[in-house]
Amino acid sequence: MAAYSWQALDSAGSLKKGVSQADSPKHLRQLLRKDGLNPVNVEEVSGRQAQKSREKKRGSAVDRKMSPADLAMFTRQLATLLRSRMPLEECLSVLSHQTNRNWQRHLLTALRSRVSEGMSLADAFRQFPRAFPAYFASTAEAGEQAGKLEVVLERLADYAEEANTTRQKVTLSLLYPVVVAIVAIIVVTILLVGVVPKMIETFEHMEQELPLLTRAMIGISEFLQHYGIYFAAVVVLLVFLFSLAYRGEAFRRRMHALYLRIPLVSRVIREVNTARFLRTYAILLGSSVSATNGMNIAARVLGNLPIRDALRNAADRVREGGNIANSLKRTGYFSPMTLNLVASGEASGNLPEMLERAGDGQERTLQASVSMVVGILEPLLIVIMGVLVLLIVLAILLPIFQMNTAI
Repeated sequence: MAAYSWQALDSAGSLKKGVSQADSPKHLRQLLRKDGLNPVNVEEVSGRQAQKSREKKRGSAVDRKMSPADLAMFTRQLATLLRSRMPLEECLSVLSHQTNRNWQRHLLTALRSRVSEGMSLADAFRQFPRAFPAYFASTAEAGEQAGKLEVVLERLADYAEEANTTRQKVTLSLLYPVVVAIVAIIVVTILLVGVVPKMIETFEHMEQELPLLTRAMIGISEFLQHYGIYFAAVVVLLVFLFSLAYRGEAFRRRMHALYLRIPLVSRVIREVNTARFLRTYAILLGSSVSATNGMNIAARVLGNLPIRDALRNAADRVREGGNIANSLKRTGYFSPMTLNLVASGEASGNLPEMLERAGDGQERTLQASVSMVVGILEPLLIVIMGVLVLLIVLAILLPIFQMNTAI
């Protein structure tokens, strides 16, 4: 039986939507009519269909990316159900019925449909590449071939939960500087647009020339009053054009290369990507995925394109007979401690465990780097905000001091 997305009219003429299983579209229409519904549209829900309509139906039920938290929860629950010796198809059915989100229920129903048709779980994952990363499918495939799918899924769940925890820590660490920057912009804008113009009226009848700082502040204030809306519109337009250009791989690659040359930012980006690579590569090798294939798959999950390309080149060197540690060293993105752990794992035949340790160490380094960056940004933003407010206050007070001196 296949899963179908349908739209139908009820007796009152209201449009109803849903996802159901049936042998064919004709069979589903018969079932809908038995329920008192008049079918309007019936489409098969499959990864192929979702891939074809990705641009047309960007927000469709099955063509959506799962959040890290949702992915971790799904993997953990599926592993737990499989541990109880429940058939895979029944596990997916239970998970699809217990979720409260319609799009997740539709996704899991479609996933269950693929499995019920005889497709492996790994191939079913590949039908929905936006929902399930490439390493999920490869790891699940290795687990199915070894007959240890529930063990592999538990490893994936651990990895997804740890990655989500790290992401939340980094996001929360960066939240305060972002809030401070937004507040600073709002405060300065209010002062320039609301306070400075009222003070200007006091200086209009002064016969002597105003100080340079005051004239500059008046000019900025008048510009924001008359052209502030247009300036904001230009900024929004530039952001929009940048986002459009960022979708192109060539432009995105140039920007990613630029990020790697910015002090502090480049350090955080390298550590984020290398930590993700090490943890993913450890999961794949621990699931009996080959070294070169695992390296290519782990490289796909990285966000920075130059680092991804460097690791793909490293995989080619490993395929040609080079060892993993030297291949990673030639990328220039891994710390000496990480490379020593990888070399030790290769020599001892315990590479997955060493990669896991290296990934843990890299994540600790990442959190320390983020804390350092935040520690620099917080006082810097406060100082910048204080200086801007001080300049505005001085621009207002200097003419007053000048008037008192003249008297």
